[in-house]
Amino acid sequence: MRMVRGLANADAASIVTVRADQAFASVDDLWHRAGVPAASLVELAQADAFQPSLSLARREALWAIKALRDEPLPLFAAASAREQRTVAEIDEPAVALRAMTAGGEVVEDYGHVGLTLRDHPVSFLRADLRRKRIVSCREAMQARDGQWLEAAGLVLVRQRPGSAKGVMFITIEDESGIANLVVWVKVFERYRGVVLSAGMIGVYGRIQREGEVVHLVAHRLSDLSAELASVGDRDAAFPLPHGRGDEFHHGSPTPDPRGLPKGPRPRNIIDPNLHIDQIKVKTRDFK
Repeated sequence: MRMVRGLANADAASIVTVRADQAFASVDDLWHRAGVPAASLVELAQADAFQPSLSLARREALWAIKALRDEPLPLFAAASAREQRTVAEIDEPAVALRAMTAGGEVVEDYGHVGLTLRDHPVSFLRADLRRKRIVSCREAMQARDGQWLEAAGLVLVRQRPGSAKGVMFITIEDESGIANLVVWVKVFERYRGVVLSAGMIGVYGRIQREGEVVHLVAHRLSDLSAELASVGDRDAAFPLPHGRGDEFHHGSPTPDPRGLPKGPRPRNIIDPNLHIDQIKVKTRDFK
């Protein structure tokens, strides 16, 4: 839990202490026994912390948390103490929520934990990169000396040692591994904005191999941040595009309100202030 962004250390310690006595049976059980505010549970849910123990996906956990308040009602707190078990304040039917895309899960992982144990972000773009003749980092590092090719990946490290006379070294990463780039001074000046600001870059250049040391010497750089920003909308399978008027695939833009069932207002589990739609990788920059 120490990796969950926004979670107070005191709340994490309280959860760990109570969990040592008995595993949690539900979100409501955790809330009652640990005594942490609902806001802390939201941080855990957005980090997908309820999946391993309670088998609740992000949206399912957020849905359950939205029914809670900062403190249990006295009546239910007394009932829980009397029966020595958590008495739920709300007994509601199960709700089938739409699952997030695989890419969306990865984006949320990076936003709330800083890394992911799911598929690498670049893997969702691989089909598009292949069509552009962009090879993987592993293929680039295994290419023969002097071969010209284009690779792409997330920027992990930028370094420009004082002894290198202005030459910059960059490490990029994709689902296959890492690639080491060399950016000469003239190329750096030409693509300064891309080098210093892009979260994902494409690099066209020549392989330089000296023994086991392999570099891709950059000749042209491109900013692929826009492609990276699209990962959240992607799933494992890439859907074929359809026309704007195809309602079978897209649905009617504005459903007829007369056909909607009457009942309580739906619980909004989307917080616009906490929503993340881009992957931001913390790079290590050295000079």
